[in-house]
Parts: sequence; structure tokens; C-alpha cells
Amino acid sequence: METIAATLPAKKPYSFTNGKLAMWLFLGSDAMGFMGLIGAYIVLRITSPDWMNGKLDPGFGINLTGFMTFLLIVSSVTMVTALAKIEKGDRKGLLFWLGMTILGGATFLGLQAYEWNLFIHHIADLASAYTAETGKEAPFTNYQATFFSLTGFHGLHVTIGVVYLSCIWVRAWQGAYTAENHSPVELVGLYWHFVDLVWIVLFTIIYLLPEPPA
Repeated sequence: METIAATLPAKKPYSFTNGKLAMWLFLGSDAMGFMGLIGAYIVLRITSPDWMNGKLDPGFGINLTGFMTFLLIVSSVTMVTALAKIEKGDRKGLLFWLGMTILGGATFLGLQAYEWNLFIHHIADLASAYTAETGKEAPFTNYQATFFSLTGFHGLHVTIGVVYLSCIWVRAWQGAYTAENHSPVELVGLYWHFVDLVWIVLFTIIYLLPEPPA
């Protein structure tokens, strides 16, 4: 029996810690919030007679948002690499790849702010044209409401993620994580992958689906 016990690993690399349980519970509840918004978006998209999807395109198509999606996918890869580095005890590698993940998230937020600015100005132009033509105030359409709700809610999560990652980076710079003790790095990775996955869903339903028939 002693020989068998001696051959067993001292530590399970994928043990389910309290931190992981808490993170998975949080992500599960957060996913329900996104599901509610996405469900509302789909229902309104199908049933709304004045969806005005194409009329809100200021001219850049999906080129910008496609690049933003690519950035988040790459940031997930850099997050995986950062975790792999600290699992081998490579603190410098962790700092570099974690920094690249932060850079990817911050760039995404900058591009989203630029996209919002374009859309807001485009909506203002449409509203002015509508008022000049009809003499009435332009309505705020269901498309506009759901677009800003979904992308804004996700942008908030990316902002939280960048701050979260930055805190982990500072702790890593202080030498808090080792090959044997790096659970916080794994937890922030779970959160970041969730944020990236949600964006892929949003990118598909908001930017790639064809316009509903008139």
C-alpha cells in the first residue's frame, strides 16, 4: 500500500478549487444576463417592422468589428500562453504574455469607442434628416437600443477584464505567483475566455446575420 501511495501524484493539476467554483458560479449567472439581452435582441429583430439595420451602417461594414474579433481571439491565445509560462515557473514569460493580453483588451476598447462615435454621429445625421423631412423628432429604434445595450454591456465586461488583468500583472511583477501557486492567473483566464466567447456570439448575431425581410 505504501508503494502505491508513493506513486500517486502529490497534487492534481486540474483540481477544482473554491476559487474555480466561485468563478464558474459567477460566469454562469453572468451568462444568464447576456442570454436575456441576446434573447430580447433576437425577438425584436424578428418582430420589429422598423428595424433599420442597414441604415445604421456608417460605411465601414464589418472590417473594423472583424479586426476587433480577431484581437480578442488573439488575446485568448496570449492568455493561455501566459498561464502556460507560469505553470513552468517562467515569471518573465507570464508578465510579457499577460501584458499582451491587456494590450489586446485595451485596443479592443479603443476601437469600440471609435465605432460608437461613428454610430452616434451617423444616428444624429439620420435624425436630423428625418426631422427636416417630417417635422417630427426621430424615434430611437429597437435596433439602436439593443445594439448599444449589448455592445455596451460587453464593453463593460472587457473594461472590468482589463482592470482585473492589470491587477494580476502587478501582483505577478511583485513575484506573487509561482509554478506551484498561480490560481489567480487561472481564474482571470477563465473570465477572459468567457468575455471573448460572448463577443464571438455577439459579433455573429449583430454583424454577420443578414437583415430581416422588410
